[in-house]
Amino acid sequence: MEEETMIRVVFLGTSGSVPTRERGLPSLYIEFRGNRLLFDCGEGTQRQMRIAGLPFMKIDKIFITHFHADHCLGLGGLIQTLDLFKRQKKLEIYGPQGTEEVIKKVITTGHFILEGFDLEINEIDTRGITQIVAERDYSVWAAPLNHSVPCLGYRFEERKRRKFLKKRALEFGVPEGPLFGRLQDEEDNKIGSKVIRADDVLGPPRAGRRVTYISDTRPCKRGVELASHSDVLIHEATLSEEERASAIQGKHSTAKEAATVAKKAGVKELYLTHISQRYDDTSELEREARRVFKRTKVAKDFDTIEL
Repeated sequence: MEEETMIRVVFLGTSGSVPTRERGLPSLYIEFRGNRLLFDCGEGTQRQMRIAGLPFMKIDKIFITHFHADHCLGLGGLIQTLDLFKRQKKLEIYGPQGTEEVIKKVITTGHFILEGFDLEINEIDTRGITQIVAERDYSVWAAPLNHSVPCLGYRFEERKRRKFLKKRALEFGVPEGPLFGRLQDEEDNKIGSKVIRADDVLGPPRAGRRVTYISDTRPCKRGVELASHSDVLIHEATLSEEERASAIQGKHSTAKEAATVAKKAGVKELYLTHISQRYDDTSELEREARRVFKRTKVAKDFDTIEL
């Protein structure tokens, strides 16, 4: 697949509540067509990005699921670093109600004044599935989950695609090169006196690829709806079924419950994350989930998915 059209997903932190030697705190990176998004920003996220070789200075948007410390305490350090390195581009931050107050507290901790760039803070108040970002190449949708504090799940969705009919383009006399890209972007082009319409060389619209991120929650209807027909579902699986009572008390999900959500939602692949520190060996979590949904994997820090 061409680099330009690939959706790249990198797990930066896959632990829950506290970091371990192998797992950092929750954070997920998605890159597509030059757009760079961060979902959650646990303590140490900027270090994880440096290890992974990811351009933290070029992050466009950050989406926070909720404001338990393990999901957001990396924000202060990251924002201060961006300012130190002379960022000028606006940074957009999205989260549940209360986001603005939390961000103000985080960035004013210590002797720091944000001077180099602007923050655009967007608080999401929704009872259903809502589109919160609409860009040329992608959209982001949010839905409320069932956790002990206000918490959002997010779905990254590529805009509907149309297959480029290369053979037909060549028949129309279109030379390989930049014109191919412009036609794929649904732009009509002129070759000499001849106008080549994008519709002449593109197939019918197809659904775009979807990546859904569901962090801390009990299994819920909104989570299933948000994940519907996703290519990849990333779902918390803090505990095993043996610890289901603790999962219920903390409003988390077990590996089996995450797999059940994946099955109901009709997703293609399931990745389990937010793993409790008690599991040095995650093979049983994976086996438990695979009994319900075979295409399951326990994610590790720096695992990368390319769609």
